[in-house]
This record gives sequence, structure tokens and C-alpha cells, in this order.
Amino acid sequence: MKKDKLYIILCLILATILSGCIEEYQAEIPTTDSDILVVNGTIRSSEQNTFILSLTQAINSDPMLKFAEHAIVSVRGTDGSEYEVDGFYGVYSCWIGELNPDVEYYLHIEYDGDVYESEPQKPLRTEKIADVSVVQNTPESNIDILVTPDAPFNPDKTNYYSWECDETWEVHSEYRTTIYYDIDLKKAVYNDKQFPWRGWKDATKSFMVGASNNYEGQHIQRLKIYDIDRSDERVYYKYSGLVHQRAISKAEYEYELACKQASSEMGGLFTPQPSSLPTNIRCLTSSRHVIGFVGCAMNTSAYRFFLNADDYSIEYPPYEDTRLWVENPSDMNCIRLLEKGMFLCAWIDERLAGKDLQTAWAFQEQLDVRYKGAYTDEPSFWSFTEDDDNLQSSDIK
Repeated sequence: MKKDKLYIILCLILATILSGCIEEYQAEIPTTDSDILVVNGTIRSSEQNTFILSLTQAINSDPMLKFAEHAIVSVRGTDGSEYEVDGFYGVYSCWIGELNPDVEYYLHIEYDGDVYESEPQKPLRTEKIADVSVVQNTPESNIDILVTPDAPFNPDKTNYYSWECDETWEVHSEYRTTIYYDIDLKKAVYNDKQFPWRGWKDATKSFMVGASNNYEGQHIQRLKIYDIDRSDERVYYKYSGLVHQRAISKAEYEYELACKQASSEMGGLFTPQPSSLPTNIRCLTSSRHVIGFVGCAMNTSAYRFFLNADDYSIEYPPYEDTRLWVENPSDMNCIRLLEKGMFLCAWIDERLAGKDLQTAWAFQEQLDVRYKGAYTDEPSFWSFTEDDDNLQSSDIK
């Protein structure tokens, strides 16, 4: 059978709708299996649950993600309980109350004339996070983020976990100005409120998985879940991460590993076929393939940590003063610079000492941190310290 190379897009669920990370891989799929349904999400107790339904696309197709719209989605329990899930452009969400630890739950999907269901499973309990540490082994090395879960509930068997991290970091504008040129007074006037120079950005690290089989007592200790390049903008000033931990089954662990292998190999010889991925979702009404894995969690644990640039060897980009320096500008010179969209950011007046007036000018995008894609409302947790209770591991219900 002739095969085409299709472009598979797996959307991993993130903390908020529309802020997800996307993993990509290519695989050989029969042409008859185009528009394969891709399901991502986890059934979570006492949380807002989000499930993303998308479709595989040909490699030469529109690069925009193709969502599976107008599906009927629900979370069901073997005790007859059911939660209806509302959809919007392929993103389906609902609030689910506290799950019964003795009941098995599954995702039910009706789409394009077919019915799909995930394998029923009991919600897994998750240990708290004992510690998240930040380590830089040498001044030239990346900065590693290491996690240590609490002692496992069951130390006699291998425990599997997934982690994701909500990132927030501080951003500064290229230059800061506390003055402006007053046309009437014909001089620099103090004003430190005209441009916000300090802001923050957010992102979410995708799922990372780990197993306890190589650790004594099945207790994971200081497992590296990701690193940050020391020249990355995220670590220039201050960085915070909120690590989310969830216990997963062995099958979900193997599925995540297979996805990461497929993503890294990008269609290589040994890239798993979608039909070979260890999915726990089946089409009940036809032989259509489906990609994805729906886990079930009784709780999620979280831990916030901070990274301060002064404590590490950070590699900053080489400095180059890109401001326009003008010596002894006339009033007309200053007005013309303002008309060109430039703003005064330095006024060094030493004329009384027999020296010259030195001025520097910059454009708004160099002075306003919002041009870097940052927001300016300080996050509520930003002033926390390592001693605050807010940093401690907790169950998110």
C-alpha cells in the first residue's frame, strides 16, 4: 500500500487553555488513515479538566493545527457517573469534582460518526514534592532543575511520574529613562513613570517523565527534569518555576517516552508508527486509528522555586550602546529628535564646569519592556523567599 509521510502534531495539556506546548514528529502512515484523531488530556479530581482533540495533517498541508471540532466529549465512571465536557475549537473543558478512588474513569468521545473511549482506570494518588533544587555544576555549564518527590506510597514497586513546570521570569527593557525633554522649559525634566522598564513573561515546560526503578527504595532523588542555558533570557535577573507532579501508570510512562523518541528522531528509521504507540484509547465503532493517552489522577502536587541570577554564573550578551548620543544639541535638534520618535534617556550637563552637554536618545521599543512581550503587573508570588510556606509542596485539589 502506498504510504505518505504525514505530519503528526501532539498537543500536550498545559495549565491554561491556549498556552500549550506542541511536540512534533513525522511517521509513515497509510493514506487511508489521514485525519487520525489525536487526544491529549488527563482526568483530574477536583480540577478544571482540559482535553485537546486534534487531527493529523499531511506534511505539505496548512501548518496551522487542525482541531477536531464539534465532538461530543464526556468523562464517565464505572459507577454510572458522568461529566459533560464543553468544547471550543477542539479544546474541551469541564470542572470535575472529587473522584472516587474505588471507581474507574474513562473519556468518551463521539466524533465524525465514530465512538472512542479510553481504558477505564482508577485515579492514582501522587506523593508531595519534597524538594526542587537548582544546580550549576561549573561556571560554564547549564543550570539544572532537580526534583525529589516525597517517599513513595509503595516502596516495593516501580513508581512513575510526570512533571511539567509553569515558568515566570523577569525582563528588563534595553534602557531605562527617568527623564524627558520638556519643550517649553528646554531641558530635561524628571519623570520615572513614562515607560515601564521592568516586566515578566510566562511559559510552560511540557511533560517530563521519570521512573524510580534505579533508585534505592524506589525513592527518586534529585532527578534532573530540565535545564536552562546560562545565556538564556530567562535567567538574566530572576526566574521562578512552579513544578507540577503527577503519578502515572507504566503504560502512560511508556507512551510519553515513545512520543519523545518520535519527536527527537523526526521521522527516522526507528521512529514508532502511530499505530504502535501504546495508546489506551480505542475506536469502538470502526478500525480507525487514534493517537493519545488519557491518564487519571486523584491529585496533583506542586512546588515553587526561585533562581536569582546573582547566585549563578550567567552569560549575558555583549553590551553595545545603541542609543543616539548628541553633544550640545540645540533646542531645534531636540525637537527634531522627538518628532522622529526618539526619547531622552541621558542628560549629562557639565557646561558650568566648562565641559559639554551630553545627551542620549532612544526609541520607545528600547525603553518600554512591553515591546519585549512582557506584562507589567508583578506576580503575586514574586516577593516570596525560600522560607515562605508558599514554596512548600502541596496537593492541588
